Amino acid sequence: MSKYDSLWRSVQANGNPSIKLSFDEVKEIAGIEIDHSFLKFKKEAIDYGYEVGKISLKEKTVIFNKIS
Repeated sequence: MSKYDSLWRSVQANGNPSIKLSFDEVKEIAGIEIDHSFLKFKKEAIDYGYEVGKISLKEKTVIFNKIS
């Protein structure tokens, strides 16, 4: 079980082709703040039908794209 499982499930349940979440929204969903380890865990999103697209440190957002 990953510390980001609740985030992956939430993104999967959303079902939109592209989802943009702020770091604060990720923290609210996952219960933890995004840190450098997110880069290691982001590959897990593929198991839920999504991939992590752009991570913007300037805007403090993450884009998730549905895998077709």
